[in-house]
Amino acid sequence: MPHAKVKGMIPMSDPRVTLIGHPAPAWLVNYADLMTELVCFFIVLYALSAALNKDVQKAKKDVEEKMKEDKVASEVKVTKDGLQITLEESGENVFFEIGSAELSPRMVEILGKIAPTLRTLAKDGHDIVVEGHTDDVPIHNAHFSSNWELSTARATSVVQHMINTLGLPPAHMAAIGYGEFHPLVPNDSDEHRAKNRRVVFLVKNKPPNFKEKKEPGQESADGAADQTPVATVSDNGPPADQNAAAPSGEPTTENALPLPQEAPPDQQGQ
Repeated sequence: MPHAKVKGMIPMSDPRVTLIGHPAPAWLVNYADLMTELVCFFIVLYALSAALNKDVQKAKKDVEEKMKEDKVASEVKVTKDGLQITLEESGENVFFEIGSAELSPRMVEILGKIAPTLRTLAKDGHDIVVEGHTDDVPIHNAHFSSNWELSTARATSVVQHMINTLGLPPAHMAAIGYGEFHPLVPNDSDEHRAKNRRVVFLVKNKPPNFKEKKEPGQESADGAADQTPVATVSDNGPPADQNAAAPSGEPTTENALPLPQEAPPDQQGQ
């Protein structure tokens, strides 16, 4: 039964109405392709934001050279989140004693090598997150009841040393522990366990600065408005600013009404 046409409405049988199961308009295909390409374009730009940063690229090169000179097993790469520096225990590079969060002399030496590069990035506005990772050997002693606590304490020890001794700004430093739950390789040998015992520095991309320069007359950061000259009144004279408006309800000298004159003597009493 055909649908009845309602006044002011397009009937359902009209070809301009796209029903379920009917093909979409031809223009919609090109429009959908364009939107998909735009989304991919912005995703690529976001992923390359750190790679396009000259400071991050320079820091990556500096750290790679220093780690190569000191023969430290490490991986330095740029990801979509920023610069990632991974220091792995291998051979003589023991960062912490077993079951302890105290820095070894070798770890202090390595941190001193990379501190100038990280300090420059931190002072430029980059946040640095230090990640602690352990192997899967269970731990339970007087100081730590699990690898969670041990990995977090080790990351915190690194952060405190870099702040108190190496001069990195504390406002841009953070510590986090992952325990044994983010292994690089299976914990099936001593060599693999040493590889999983690592410290990772994540230098995050610098957030955009949305602060605008303060214009004259605008409020400052603490909410106080800029001071403007104010007319003052001296003890024996008119206001310093002759153009200042008189108080409400009080006429000025120029606009004051004339006083009534006294009547002549012969008109008084009339």
